[in-house]
Amino acid sequence: MRILRASDHRRMPWKNGRGETVEIAVFPPDATVDTFDWRISMATVAEDGPFSIFPGIDRTLSILEGRGMELSVEGRQTVVLTHDFAPYPFPADAATSARLLDGTITDLNVMTRRGRFSHSVAMVTAPRALAPADGLMLVLCHLGEMQVTSREATETLSALDCVLLENGEAANISGDSEGFVIKLS
Repeated sequence: MRILRASDHRRMPWKNGRGETVEIAVFPPDATVDTFDWRISMATVAEDGPFSIFPGIDRTLSILEGRGMELSVEGRQTVVLTHDFAPYPFPADAATSARLLDGTITDLNVMTRRGRFSHSVAMVTAPRALAPADGLMLVLCHLGEMQVTSREATETLSALDCVLLENGEAANISGDSEGFVIKLS
């Protein structure tokens, strides 16, 4: 298990310059927003407007905080995303814009380069057993405090901490918490 503490997440401007993103993890480790194969980040959205375009990238968006947003993705019906809405996958190279429902939100973004990686994102509550994944599995603690046990080790995650589990590593999560499981293959 590799722990990625919230205090160590990297802050940087959005690709379109209209806000700030908090990068949780990226591959390869020295990748930029134009060269990553996969990237997991959070963003605070304080105003309505267009999303950055990422050619050749698939994206999944989840609401972490705030009332939510109405998301318009070219070629799809408009959807309303809230904290209770399942993570929403869409192509990051389609023209996309958001309208906030009631003030600022924070979202979770998972992005993978098409043809190199794919991903899935699911909301989880503890306690739960997590089966091994083909590839990497990341567990993000969203609310509360979460204990993650894998093999002989147990780590405690606070809000926005993340654990990275290598190929084939199973885990159990416990505690009074909710979070997200991200699988990358």
